[in-house]
Amino acid sequence: MNLKKPKVIIIGIISTAIIITLVFFLFNRGKDAGEIVEEYYTYLAKKDYKKMYTMLTKGSLAKTSQKVFETRYENIYDGIEAKNIKVKINEINDGVVNCTLSMDTIAGKVSYDNKISVKNDEIVFNEQMIFDGIEGENKVKVLTDKASRGKILDRNGKELATIGEAYSVGLVRGKLNGENDYQAIADILNMNVDNIKKIMSASWIKDDSFVPLKEIAKDEKGKILADQLLTIKGVKLNTAYVRYYPYGEATSHLTGYLQQVNADDLKKHKNEGYSDTSLIGRSGIEAAYEKDLRGVDGKKIIIADKEGKEIKIIANKRVKDGKDIKLTIDVDLQKDLFNEYQNDKSTSVAMNPKTGEVLALVSTPSFSSNDFILGLSGEQWDNLNNNANKPLTNRFRASYIPGSSMKPITGAIGLDAKKIVPDKDLGALDKWQKDTSWGNYFVTTLHAPTPNNLKNAIIYSDNVYFARSAVEIGKDELISGYDKLKIGKKIPFELSLNTSQYLNKGSKFDDQKLADSGYGQGELLINPVQLASIYSAFVNEGDINQPYLIMDQKPKTWIKSAFSKDTVNIIKEALIGVINDNNGTGHSIYHNDIELAGKTGTAELKSSQSDTSGTELGWFTIMTTSSDKPILITTMVEDVKNRGGSSYVVEHTKTPLGNYLY
Repeated sequence: MNLKKPKVIIIGIISTAIIITLVFFLFNRGKDAGEIVEEYYTYLAKKDYKKMYTMLTKGSLAKTSQKVFETRYENIYDGIEAKNIKVKINEINDGVVNCTLSMDTIAGKVSYDNKISVKNDEIVFNEQMIFDGIEGENKVKVLTDKASRGKILDRNGKELATIGEAYSVGLVRGKLNGENDYQAIADILNMNVDNIKKIMSASWIKDDSFVPLKEIAKDEKGKILADQLLTIKGVKLNTAYVRYYPYGEATSHLTGYLQQVNADDLKKHKNEGYSDTSLIGRSGIEAAYEKDLRGVDGKKIIIADKEGKEIKIIANKRVKDGKDIKLTIDVDLQKDLFNEYQNDKSTSVAMNPKTGEVLALVSTPSFSSNDFILGLSGEQWDNLNNNANKPLTNRFRASYIPGSSMKPITGAIGLDAKKIVPDKDLGALDKWQKDTSWGNYFVTTLHAPTPNNLKNAIIYSDNVYFARSAVEIGKDELISGYDKLKIGKKIPFELSLNTSQYLNKGSKFDDQKLADSGYGQGELLINPVQLASIYSAFVNEGDINQPYLIMDQKPKTWIKSAFSKDTVNIIKEALIGVINDNNGTGHSIYHNDIELAGKTGTAELKSSQSDTSGTELGWFTIMTTSSDKPILITTMVEDVKNRGGSSYVVEHTKTPLGNYLY
């Protein structure tokens, strides 16, 4: 008989009961105080203020409604742009959680300690949980110290973009003659009456409030408008500080302009400090160097009393003003070129051929960057966009048919390829075709010099000579020459430029296209900055330096030995002849004390050889061969047909060149 068995059974039953109790406890126990606090701040990170509210004891919320609670949290945490919110549990004693809350804000890192009581799995609310230093009627405020935008300067420190004064035109409701003068005000400011009514209907406006309508320039025109406005009761003028472009239209395509950010900008530049009221560079240097120019606003988060007086600084990020951008531009030369061509559709590029420094970059007709700062009316915007002369089009970015400007380049490629013998007389011809397979198509020229050699062909600008030479050079060698000059490749430059080309996409050279390319027609398109750079090789021993706009850079070779030194000397002598020879197409700009070299060019824009309705582009490149002030200027003017062709450009280059050299 086994007397021990019942005892074993009892022990087993007790053990099972203990295990079941332990399992039940482990799986059914409540969260501890630390976990509850962590959960609360998890909802804060998610901006789920409703869930946060439900976690609080009802007794601690006697003075705080759910709506007030949610609004307060939202205003504070959105206002300081809080993110990466984290809580660290330091210690727990009798349901009191000692913790540290940290977050990233618009003014930098914020971290503070708090003690939070937890009762019956609910949090006892205290104002410190909202934010450090919050109690009673205290408020969290974000103060902004606006960064100054960097200036854009020319090579001599002259300001192309800076801070200037403007009139801030506003209305004082209590002094107005009702709405009776709105139409007169609208007419002066080029505004819509309905817009004025909308502005003046804002709920915050009191009888003595200054309600801003528009900013106008403090120039002669602005002074006239200001005097007219001040004759109307209730109109008030304050001084506003705005981005200002002292040279207006002369530099606007170069500097670009600022505009208020839009939704796309805010999305693209998320977390970069832009707000709905921020301005952003929209074109030119303003856009290309936006990051450097704009600076970073200073931000300070403070606790203020109900009167707005500062009690405590929570975080402080100091202002960082934008950098000044100093350009290689000589604004006096820029102005001179603009003044000569302001009524033309043109572009001018001036550079130091020895370094690649761009001294002027002009596009005409132009617009004023100041108008964008002060606000364009719908009518003004429409006028700019619908103007047949396209003042908003940046012509130094585009590519054009080079015409005869290409002839020295064809000559240089042919010399280096040993396909042109410089002194060989090809025989003067007024028109030419390779063979009868061309049908009725002939290359014609206005000037067929004798002897018909390379130098004379450049001086007299003989189309036929270079058409014949291109065919002789052949497709492969000509393409090789174009490729060496990086025609068709991206131009390394601070501003975006259209790529040049020697053939349309999908096109192939035949003999006719080859011949036309030789004298700058066919499917050739050249950007003026690149053309100027290529010409610099003829006074730079065959090297082409990279064009650049920002000062204090070291000159950088873009294409080493683009042409051989022997070739350069032959072409340079011919280009000097274009100016020095009485029959040269650029002779009218001759200087007896400074040696100049250059080339004119006329490019035809027509649908066929027989088309007489097409227009012409006029080109002229002029450069010093050796000078204390080395300079090269390339200009293209549209619609020169019946206006003197390229001679028009030569004549209008005299004053800018002379002013620069003397």
